[in-house]
Amino acid sequence: MFTFNHFNFNVKDLETSLKWYREALGLEPVLVKDKEDFTLVYLGDGKTGFRLELTYLKNRTEPYDLGEQEFHLAMTAEDMEAAHKKHQEMGAICFENPSMGIYFLEDPDGYWIEIVPDGEYMAEYTR
Repeated sequence: MFTFNHFNFNVKDLETSLKWYREALGLEPVLVKDKEDFTLVYLGDGKTGFRLELTYLKNRTEPYDLGEQEFHLAMTAEDMEAAHKKHQEMGAICFENPSMGIYFLEDPDGYWIEIVPDGEYMAEYTR
């Protein structure tokens, strides 16, 4: 049997990304692996065992090519109204779909994070 463990985003500026993920989503480092050429920082939400791995290649200077951005990470929000207000004030919202009650954030490297309401969201949209 398999279970989810983590998802990876490569980041150009580790400190900027750590600050953004802490401010925008409350994610905190739970494990750091610092090697000569790279650093891996695993972020956790404090509730689940799922981790977001930020990979920082120390010699990389150019932004990552994310292609057509046909992937994203999704997170739930207990209070969508408060979350939306916070993210709007941060200028982090890059796309909204009010009919589905969701929106997307864009992190400093251009990755998209979908924010969905906690609870019955998946049941409603997967029928």
